Amino acid sequence: MPCTLPTLQAAARTVHAVLPPRPQYRWPLLEAGFAAHPGDSTQVWLKHENHTPVGAFKVRGGLVYLDRLMRGGERPPGLVSATRGNHGQSIALAAARHGVPVLIVVPVGNSREKNAAMRALGVELVEAGEDFQASRGHAQALAAQRGWRMVPSFHPDLVAGVASYALELFAAAPDLRTVYVPIGLGSGACGLVAARDALGLSTRIVGVVSSAAPACALSSAAGRLIAHPTTTQLADGMACSTPDPDALAMLQTGLDSVVQVSDAEIAAAMRRLFETTHQVAEGAGAAALAAAWQQRAQLAGQRTALVLSGGNVGRDVFARVLSESPTD
Repeated sequence: MPCTLPTLQAAARTVHAVLPPRPQYRWPLLEAGFAAHPGDSTQVWLKHENHTPVGAFKVRGGLVYLDRLMRGGERPPGLVSATRGNHGQSIALAAARHGVPVLIVVPVGNSREKNAAMRALGVELVEAGEDFQASRGHAQALAAQRGWRMVPSFHPDLVAGVASYALELFAAAPDLRTVYVPIGLGSGACGLVAARDALGLSTRIVGVVSSAAPACALSSAAGRLIAHPTTTQLADGMACSTPDPDALAMLQTGLDSVVQVSDAEIAAAMRRLFETTHQVAEGAGAAALAAAWQQRAQLAGQRTALVLSGGNVGRDVFARVLSESPTD
């Protein structure tokens, strides 16, 4: 599916029929931390994808994927997918609008809050596998067993749907020099690249990965798929051990660079977001700020945007992060 501007605009209309455009704000206290000196022209825009019905950007992709599936004349008896939480909520919310049952497989020990949110949306939840890749294998087996449709975590329709957030951002905050975006399996970053290119903009897009889940960064640098174990304790939304080849191909050509951030940097960014904007961010949601803060000396005097991709963090985890010593 080509990511032309008319194609992305059509997907955005599907999203906006359910979900009004989400805001992007400049928060003065957050922005002040990036200023090289008083009165400089630095701008920092925060794209609030934590303000959706499922608390994350993923809902956009699910709405478009299900809409196009149904318009294509296919009505499966059920849907199966694997997730750490946000993708599963997206598929569940969209499928409920069409009356299609959903089975979601999550890794053992997955976030209790994310599991509860998916169950509240009516999914049948199965815990299996020690990580996302293992859960996906189990989900594929269950889909074959039941004769239900397996929903991938990366698909052109998912990318077209999530690209709607990027169209909103570029319209509301024109002439952005740089946008930082977290990378899990890649739909959010690819949606941003697709929108940037369709609009003919020159904005730099910097992908952000966890240093404890570096497979995408390693693969991008090597120009080939490289699998790597994940050990992040905070950024489950970025805990990808094996990149998707289609996503990697798009990111290799569309990203300016890829930055790695540690769990400690992510925790500091979560605290900084709460202290300066009173926003709750999950680990992946705070990763863009962590990377931009790492490179803040390079951003002085520029217009920069950070994608706050989601706010679905467990209460215990967030309480622990907030209780840790403040950072500079």
